[in-house]
Amino acid sequence: MQIAPDLLQQIVDHAQREKPAECCGYIVLDGDRAVEVVEVENLAHSPYRFDMEPKAVLAMGNAFDEGGAVIYHSHTRSAPQPSETDMNFAAQWPGVDWLIVGLKDDEPEIRNWRIAGGVASEVEVRVDAGV
Repeated sequence: MQIAPDLLQQIVDHAQREKPAECCGYIVLDGDRAVEVVEVENLAHSPYRFDMEPKAVLAMGNAFDEGGAVIYHSHTRSAPQPSETDMNFAAQWPGVDWLIVGLKDDEPEIRNWRIAGGVASEVEVRVDAGV
């Protein structure tokens, strides 16, 4: 995925604003280029998981169908790699990328994962001001 610095910063700001709860949302793609960040309320208000309202999940599904999307959320107490909860949720969205913002350290850490068939593989995130 290719993303402009301001869109990536919007995701980091969302994560920091919601801490200690996880944040969640999705990134609308045009091909592999991020074009919009959609912040979604975490209905769980939990530091361990997130839950999106059905209307947001439907809109995210439409984004997948129209040009692509990446699910994003934060981990406030652990590294930005898929948890067991993430892996279980991802079973509903096979082959979808998951961008995770880790906030356990002073500096946010961002990693992107493609989860399919119970396996998570890291996928490159290219930050590009020319996007």
